[in-house]
Amino acid sequence: MRKSKFLVFSGSAHPKLGESICHYLNMDIGKVYFGRFPDGEIDIKVNSDVRGADVFVVQSVCPPVNENLMELLILIDCLKRASAERITAVIPYYGYARKDRKDEGRVPITAKLVADLLTTAGTNRVLTLDLHADQIQGFFDIPVDHLLARAIFIPYLNNMQIKKLSVVSPDIGSVKQASAYAKRLGAELAVTSKKRDFNTGQIVSMNVLGDVADKNVVIVDDMISTAGTIAEAARLVKAKGALDIYLCATHAVLCKDAVEQLRNCPAKEIIVSNSIPVPLEKLLPNMTVLSLGPYLGEAIRRINNSESVSYLFEHPVESCIMPQKEQM
Repeated sequence: MRKSKFLVFSGSAHPKLGESICHYLNMDIGKVYFGRFPDGEIDIKVNSDVRGADVFVVQSVCPPVNENLMELLILIDCLKRASAERITAVIPYYGYARKDRKDEGRVPITAKLVADLLTTAGTNRVLTLDLHADQIQGFFDIPVDHLLARAIFIPYLNNMQIKKLSVVSPDIGSVKQASAYAKRLGAELAVTSKKRDFNTGQIVSMNVLGDVADKNVVIVDDMISTAGTIAEAARLVKAKGALDIYLCATHAVLCKDAVEQLRNCPAKEIIVSNSIPVPLEKLLPNMTVLSLGPYLGEAIRRINNSESVSYLFEHPVESCIMPQKEQM
């Protein structure tokens, strides 16, 4: 059991999630002043005593990505210089993760760059959720706890008692994730394959590998960005004879015309987490936002108490058995 003080702070990217985590932990959120200098530079002052404390900073690197990343780095630096004993960056959505390797010449590996920036700023540990690529954990020279959002999605889906269920991966990259869902839901597995135009990047054809005819379908992915792939997958399985279609994604990035894509696709329900705040103007009538507060809160409690975090993969906390819907 750690003897130091235990504090949780939230950046301004998603304060509601920070409050939800603190509600689960039955504690007050740490006090921070966020301001701006006249030229737009970020100004931060921590108004809680953190000397010798075990500190957790909750901040998703979501739009506006550069602002939220810079705020996280400055807040961590502020806590380090205020003599915090240990700083854990709790990053529900790890931005800049798409570039995790050099897939062509003269491109950066931004996922590694962000890992280096976090470590240099003073981060001692990272707690994150459904990374875009698992290997990003290896970019850090500090401990990384990589949580899986299926801990809240699978109980929610199980509670719906969907019959004749097939889990579909919208592309080859999500097969591992979809397979894990299918195994735990006792469902069949199918995959959609897509072909893009080399010049425009637009999807020109898609096919289904597996049986979806006369099945209820759950399409799972780590994020919904522009929604092009997942919406097209929904239309494809519907054309192949699927019954009810559910979309399930951890990170609701929802950029460009994603909301219109989702509104016009044949999904009965769209289930996302609140790793990223979903503004009211993007909240569709058939969209359900599940709260990560209890799940992240329990992971934070375990880190503070030096208990196993991986235990949560197979033994979700009681409050995750019936996941909470976020209150809008």
